[in-house]
Amino acid sequence: MANALRLGVAGLGTVGASVIRLLDKQGNRIAVNSGQAVRVRAVSARDKSRDRGVDLSRFSWFQDPVDLARSDEIDVFVELIGGDNGPAEASVRAALESGKHVVTANKALLAKHGVSLAILAESKGVSLCYEAAVAGGIPIVKTLRESMAGNDISRVYGILNGTCNYILTRMETDGISFEDCLADAQRLGYAEADPTFDIEGNDTAHKLAILTSLAFGTKISADDIYLEGITSITTADIQAADELGYRIKLLGVAQRTDSGIEQRVHPTMVPKSSAIARIDGVLNAVAVDGDYVGEIVLVGPGAGGNATASAVVADISDIARGDLTPVLGMPARDLEDFTQAGMRVHEGGYYIRLAVVDRPGAFAEIAKCMADAGISLESIVQRRKGAAGSRGETDVTPQPVMLITYETTEVAVRDALDAIVCKGVVSDAPQMIRIEKLS
Repeated sequence: MANALRLGVAGLGTVGASVIRLLDKQGNRIAVNSGQAVRVRAVSARDKSRDRGVDLSRFSWFQDPVDLARSDEIDVFVELIGGDNGPAEASVRAALESGKHVVTANKALLAKHGVSLAILAESKGVSLCYEAAVAGGIPIVKTLRESMAGNDISRVYGILNGTCNYILTRMETDGISFEDCLADAQRLGYAEADPTFDIEGNDTAHKLAILTSLAFGTKISADDIYLEGITSITTADIQAADELGYRIKLLGVAQRTDSGIEQRVHPTMVPKSSAIARIDGVLNAVAVDGDYVGEIVLVGPGAGGNATASAVVADISDIARGDLTPVLGMPARDLEDFTQAGMRVHEGGYYIRLAVVDRPGAFAEIAKCMADAGISLESIVQRRKGAAGSRGETDVTPQPVMLITYETTEVAVRDALDAIVCKGVVSDAPQMIRIEKLS
């Protein structure tokens, strides 16, 4: 058996400690499967004194991850620091420039610098592996980059953030508000003290940008993703979706169209009969539509120390085996420029919730605005709130009305809603949720 592959691990949080434990436990198996032993030789973190539940005395200690990345003691630099700049970027670049392989779980780094890092890695003849950066323990990077190489992919989509999926699941099953669900997710450790990055969709967008490049051979373009979070979703929307045969999920969707590639992250109504609708709690799921294989769906834990460490070690095993594939599925210099398809030409069905002023002719005006925009309605649900006053006068409480459209365009829906608002027949801003066609 060849000399051991020597690892340097930068970042010793939950994932870093789990990687060391996994390698301690499965080292012999990895050596047999890959034909080469794998050994951690050096580590780096901000605090040397912190107890991480693993014995670090057997490893060389580097205070500066850049020094570790350049060290002759290692062959592979494992970056688990996080962040799209700073020490993470500097150390990864230093490792690649030194001719070392890199394994990272850093989605933000790849979403911002992935193409330039891929060009650098390929110019040095080394690997840049990142299975753990997207959907945790789900092997979606290998699936897109290798297993589906013979397919033309038309769409990749999925639930890519466990925090949002947990909140939406709890809102449905327990009938509680977004705010209460978020507080519970924070208490259980599923959401950060500042949850903005998750609930506003940014985390999903970073992962989607990477998947888009792998699926369609384009340069990573995270800044071109249409983005909506889940903060506007109410229990009324959840209940209406249930009654209409849907569930609400935060999806990241990348889809090839005639005018370019849609990249969008937003709350989505999905049919209850679809595979993606059955994914609850903190689980992730990624679906890929290929011309030969059809649709495949991968489900698993999208975060957590053990799941993420599993993906990191899988990449390490590939390097030990001698596998060297283009970072983004094809040589980085051959990636096409990203051509964005605007959301206003997006086509599909829509759910619309209106708080309609209770006065004669209000609904007729709404119907006319929809018809003028060329929108046909599949279903209408109206729930009466309040009651007639003691003298028989009409209650002026705005009445909730839910509409489901047949397939139409985003521009038509937005024009119709703008017209409805101008008519003064709604008391609040309309709620709009897209409906995704799924099998």
